[in-house]
Amino acid sequence: MGGIGKTALALEAAHRACRKGWFPGGALFVDLRGYDDDPVTADQAVLALLDALGVRGPDLPATATGQYDAYRALLGERRERTLLILDNVSDPRQFLPLLPGTDHHRVLVTSRERPDALPVRRIDLDPLAADDAVALVARALLDADERDDRPAREPEALRELAGLCGHLPLALQIAAAMLRRRHPRAIASLVRDIHEAADRTVVLDGGPGGTDQYGRSLILRPVLETSYRRLPSGQARLLRLLALAPGTETHTSTVAALAGLDWATALSQLEELAATGLVTRVRGADGNAVPRWLVHDLVRAYAAGTVAADPDLREEGEAARERVLRFYAMCASLAYARLRWLPGEPEPELFPDRASALSWLDRERAALVAAVQWAAEDRYAYLSVPLAEFLSEYLEWRRYFDDWLTVAGAARDAAHRTGDRRGESVGWDHLGLALRNLGRTEEAIDAHLRALELSRADGDRDGEAVRWGHLANALARAGRPQEAIEAHLRARALHQAGGHVREEADEWNNLALSLHALGRTEEAVDAHVRARDLYLAIGDRHGAGIAWNNLARTWEVSGRTAEAVEAYGNALELEREFGDWFGAGRTLNNLARVHAATGDPARARAALLQAADAYTRAGAPAEAALCQSGADALT
Repeated sequence: MGGIGKTALALEAAHRACRKGWFPGGALFVDLRGYDDDPVTADQAVLALLDALGVRGPDLPATATGQYDAYRALLGERRERTLLILDNVSDPRQFLPLLPGTDHHRVLVTSRERPDALPVRRIDLDPLAADDAVALVARALLDADERDDRPAREPEALRELAGLCGHLPLALQIAAAMLRRRHPRAIASLVRDIHEAADRTVVLDGGPGGTDQYGRSLILRPVLETSYRRLPSGQARLLRLLALAPGTETHTSTVAALAGLDWATALSQLEELAATGLVTRVRGADGNAVPRWLVHDLVRAYAAGTVAADPDLREEGEAARERVLRFYAMCASLAYARLRWLPGEPEPELFPDRASALSWLDRERAALVAAVQWAAEDRYAYLSVPLAEFLSEYLEWRRYFDDWLTVAGAARDAAHRTGDRRGESVGWDHLGLALRNLGRTEEAIDAHLRALELSRADGDRDGEAVRWGHLANALARAGRPQEAIEAHLRARALHQAGGHVREEADEWNNLALSLHALGRTEEAVDAHVRARDLYLAIGDRHGAGIAWNNLARTWEVSGRTAEAVEAYGNALELEREFGDWFGAGRTLNNLARVHAATGDPARARAALLQAADAYTRAGAPAEAALCQSGADALT
């Protein structure tokens, strides 16, 4: 893409190569201005090359054919190896006639586009690494004024500025020029200006202008615009729509949904865009390409600004966002169904097992969370609200509670604005669940009460049952077990009336915890057993594992140690089978406590080490560290 530093790299490489004696004949440089309104042709370039080789005036052949013949003859006779740099090429026809015709010399071509039809060695350039981008701006400021201490005083602001520039060398140079012009104002002031702008490319083009050391204009938008204007209409449309996609990386199937194309057509157009440098194919950890695509931040900002400035393109963009939301809602609903699937139920389509559903959700999480936030616009609320609901099982499973807070809040607000009382109730309820898991218990209770009020007012008995159960769990977490018991009993009765066996089992299990907190041990044991048996009856082995763990804890506190150890073992087997590594870590930690209490530190330490490993696999580093510390204390 433009501004990536192709010319700078080519010239720096040429200088180093010549210093090392690789090209005793020196280097010849021609700027073909391929992206200007009037690019340099090969016929014009050969005249400049002949002039550099000393052929001019009466020695210059009169015809283009004669000029090319003279040029190649000179290079063919030239014993000293020479490097030919043909810079800023937009069309192979600009440089193919200029090739020396001998492999004695070398040619370096720079272009924003890949000449895939030609057998040339290609070196793709990426934006700078974050540290290098920061260093470039800092050095530019210090080279101009060694007393400029802003980089040392504002390291975080400088790093943020480099990120806002997309680590693109041209944008970084423009930002450095703007900072030099506005000295001694803080770097943070420019960061703030960029954040406040609808299109950051406009702010970056508000600098002092001028040229860099290679004579290139320090302006950004024309560089982006020339690349965009050269695209065929289909690719230009795809780039505009891709700039509107949620998240930073977009899967091919999502791009197809966004653009309303079949998968093969979308892939073909993406590959064409990648050849222009405007889109990058993402590489996995193993270095291999994956079917995901990345648009540089500044290209995204430019394309999104192009859409915003045109009413017809805005409508095209809104229709595209609606298509991708439908696609995400459909996929998320099937992933949700797979995560909650029980034996005997119809098999959900698209995802053959839990692992595939979780893999898709992991891959798309950032985009899904961003898409739900489109609910801030009423046009998308009817899709964003159910999408938020479909994500709940996953976000709780993976313990992404901050994301859950964001998603639930967006859904609640959108449902309230659009008069969707059921959606608003679900939003408040999920907000309460996220708050409880984040330790904000009183806020969680308030949220569940709001949800319950809406469900009861709407006559939603099933929703009311769920809200009572979630409120009960929050009350128990707040140390109010008697109130929790009353709420659990209400929830259980409603679930029994509705024939919801799984939810009834949940209430028996959670009711037992509050009974245990009040010292009603035998009742708690009976309730855990009822929960376990109901889970097993419907094939919910994960639920049964949770019930086994809770039953074991009750037996442990009651002094029934042998039974507790056996129950913890049963729980651990089911949690591992289900891939519930957080649950497995919790159970192993409980087992370690039992072994330590019964005078078996070796087994306690082994259990703690296994718990630390399980928590690590669950993405719970704080819990893993505590278990590791406990194991270390037993050495």
